[in-house]
Amino acid sequence: MKKQVNYIEIAKETVILTAAVAVIAAAVYFFLVPSHASVSSISGLGIVLSNFIPLPLSAITMILNVVLLVIGFFTCGREFGVKTVYTSIMLPVFLGIFEMVFPDIGSLTDSQELDVLCYILVVSVGLSILFNRNASSGGLDIVAKIMNKYLGRAMSLSGMCVALSAAFVYDKKTVVLSILGTYFNGIVLDHFIFDHNIKRRVCIITEKEEELRNFILNDLHSGATIYESIGAYNMQKRNEIITIVDKNEYQKLMNYMNHEDPKAFITVYHVSDIRYQPKG
Repeated sequence: MKKQVNYIEIAKETVILTAAVAVIAAAVYFFLVPSHASVSSISGLGIVLSNFIPLPLSAITMILNVVLLVIGFFTCGREFGVKTVYTSIMLPVFLGIFEMVFPDIGSLTDSQELDVLCYILVVSVGLSILFNRNASSGGLDIVAKIMNKYLGRAMSLSGMCVALSAAFVYDKKTVVLSILGTYFNGIVLDHFIFDHNIKRRVCIITEKEEELRNFILNDLHSGATIYESIGAYNMQKRNEIITIVDKNEYQKLMNYMNHEDPKAFITVYHVSDIRYQPKG
């Protein structure tokens, strides 16, 4: 049976991706460009190259992204989906629009350091939206995938190379800001992307095992696994209930345990990735 195309979902996805790319382009044009810093992005490299190539940043970014996409298709095959192609093209398009609407714009903060800080915060919002939609902004993500076939930690390496490229044009302060900006950009991006998806693996040994099991299944609408455990001190057999919950579910679960069995033995672990491989 032929799968029906959901045009509403496609339109919704396109709007979200477009808005995220617009946020990234705004961060680049209004904060990264005035700072002259080259912070871990293909646009940062474009800022450096604009000192040697008589083209606007939007045109340089477009050329770089297209070249990288072509190289990526030849080296990595079909790993680059439609979303990556779309965002790679739309980023320089939005930069071009900003260049026409706001020509020769200066620093909004009158501080190179604040410009870099604002760029990191704003661009992380846009990138986190893209990553959570299983997309990317192209650029260094493409470089990382190409390099990852041969090197580890490719994203960090390519980002730092872009930051160091500022040394060819700008003073020591700008180079240092580029390097620090690249480092802190990675930390903030990790917070936006991975902390949002972190869940907790809660292991509980309680006298009220049946009540807890019913609470997890019927109130939290979550799953659980029960293991038989043996205490080393008195060799007593008890059941351990293990469940994986998000932040809100964790608070509800802890409130329930504090009220029903404050003496329960509870251990908690952070879980950043959950995978399920169905049989067949």
